[in-house]
Amino acid sequence: MNNIENIAIQAAKKAVNIILKAADLPKKVDNKGLTDLVTETDRSCEKTIIETIRNAFPDHQILAEETGGSGDNDEYLWVIDPLDGTTNFVHGYPSFAVSIAVFRDNQPVVGVVAELPANRLYTAVTGQGAFCDGKPIHVSGVDQLDQSLLVTGFGYDHKEAWEANMELFKNFTDITQGVRRLGSAAIDICHVARGWVDGFWEFELHPWDPAAAILILQEAGGTVTRMDGGPFSIFDKQILATNGKIHRQMLRITEPMVKSLLEKGVNLSN
Repeated sequence: MNNIENIAIQAAKKAVNIILKAADLPKKVDNKGLTDLVTETDRSCEKTIIETIRNAFPDHQILAEETGGSGDNDEYLWVIDPLDGTTNFVHGYPSFAVSIAVFRDNQPVVGVVAELPANRLYTAVTGQGAFCDGKPIHVSGVDQLDQSLLVTGFGYDHKEAWEANMELFKNFTDITQGVRRLGSAAIDICHVARGWVDGFWEFELHPWDPAAAILILQEAGGTVTRMDGGPFSIFDKQILATNGKIHRQMLRITEPMVKSLLEKGVNLSN
């Protein structure tokens, strides 16, 4: 696992160099949807990351945001988001990330997230703890929802799940010390892992959005489930990620909302 982690870190650092060099330059932007953006930097980072992985592990499966899936090895799956927070990157807002996860037999074993432009590197290997720039990190000790600070995100598809999340946003804003919206799920979850915020929830995620950060959070002592309390998979479109201490309190609010969406026939799986 440590050899795999080293390759993931190498790939992430190469992508970071590409992003930082491009950060202040004019950007060529394409639309994947009405407000879902992709840049040449996304594509260049993804190509570099895949080449780095392929040089070390030529047959491992890879699932990447821009190019989809490839590879023949059923044991190992790499899940890549070359630039999480592309809209932030395009506008110069300082919150975007490179996210690389490795799954073995469907279980996360390595997670690497580079937070930019702060250039913080979050890492985790299963059973070895979580780190930021090589220093151990842990979730917060907050155990009451009214003393917590939360973070969330909103999908590009403004339908039933988006409306439901607006209701949750209003509810949690009313009963906590605040809710933030940064625009990168990978960074949001890493901020829970290091104790800067206490909980995160979101609908309409893609598999590569939380894939690396969930292991980092778990190794930092946190808890990850679906918003209805069920076991979380990166192929779910709903996530609740907390310090563990406020998890049940948040579930009492998110679970009825998920139940209502499912009764309406809303698909919450990728």
